[in-house]
Amino acid sequence: MTVPQPPEPIPGARLLFSLDPSVSHLNHGSFGAVPVVVQRAQQRLRDEMESNPLRFFTQGLVDRIAHTRRHLATFLGADPDGTALVGNATTGVAVVLQSLGLRAGDEVVTTDHGYGAVTFSVERECRRTGAVSRTLRVPLAASDEEVVEIVRAGLRPGRTKLLIIDQIASATARLFPTAAVAGVAREHGVPVLVDAAHAPGMLPTTVASVGADFWVGNLHKWAYAPRGTAALVVAEPWRERIEPLVVSWEQEAGFPGRVEWQATLDYTPWLAAPVGLFALRSLGLDRVRAHNAALAAYGQRVVGDGLGVAPADLPEPGGPTLAMRLIPLPPGVATTMDAAKELQVRIAERLAAEVAVMSWNGRGWLRLCGQVYNTADEYDRLAVRLPTLLALR
Repeated sequence: MTVPQPPEPIPGARLLFSLDPSVSHLNHGSFGAVPVVVQRAQQRLRDEMESNPLRFFTQGLVDRIAHTRRHLATFLGADPDGTALVGNATTGVAVVLQSLGLRAGDEVVTTDHGYGAVTFSVERECRRTGAVSRTLRVPLAASDEEVVEIVRAGLRPGRTKLLIIDQIASATARLFPTAAVAGVAREHGVPVLVDAAHAPGMLPTTVASVGADFWVGNLHKWAYAPRGTAALVVAEPWRERIEPLVVSWEQEAGFPGRVEWQATLDYTPWLAAPVGLFALRSLGLDRVRAHNAALAAYGQRVVGDGLGVAPADLPEPGGPTLAMRLIPLPPGVATTMDAAKELQVRIAERLAAEVAVMSWNGRGWLRLCGQVYNTADEYDRLAVRLPTLLALR
């Protein structure tokens, strides 16, 4: 089977970013990369804030945040009145968890693909309330139909108070059938929280089409917003129950204002976020999505070939539309989180390549991303040099 051809580069796209050209940045999914035009827009906002802090915070800022919220919610296909801006997806999950009113005997159900910090948040809330957490095991190669049946069998009506499901899992780059899962949960009367940290900008799916009770996604990854920009979307029946993690002066305003306003928080990432959407649309949203997915698929194949991985063993859970791909590492490599972190640092230091190394279910995995600033030769170099590095471990 031949290696897929890489996509043609998008002219000028690399110049939009201030990334170090001596490094191959193949891990956009972890922290994103902010275009220069967005950096400058945020700096102008910071300059405005510092020129007169009192005026910035007390004259019109709440309205400016609301205007930005409407803009971002429209891009996401979400109801602006049910959308609150938050710092990141993990913060949004924590807001939902502490607003549920969990009690002893209740349970929160997750999958083994869930994000580690979300797992910690669930465990903390369960310790605080006496609830319990339960994890559903979902094989990486499970079909969408099998995922739905695993969830169906794992729900306990009356006891399960929340199901948390990833839209795209960070650890496994798995695309989950969130709309179908949400439908099954509704049949059982179980609220659903979709962790969509990687969805905004990568997927064309609208929030409304998912049909979740709660949805939270980062715009600072694939939507080119400054870091610290995410959206928590809440279905209408739940909005009055949502409480902020910290009470501030907008508490009486209700949702979403009470969640968004956090006194002297730096709001410039949110206010600059629409510029990121402008940059994305200027490149062509569909064009960027297709380019990134094709480049990630190319990188997966060439690096997989370099490591001797058969094409059939390269996971493609959820289809070919994702700009993140997994490659299994040789047996015994990166089988723990500590070992994965150590290998990730070695690859960065010795190969000048930023990648994500994951340990999932006792197996080491390399996660590669595709973004408009990447080129095919970056994956080619990694494919040649990585096997030698692993042989020297």
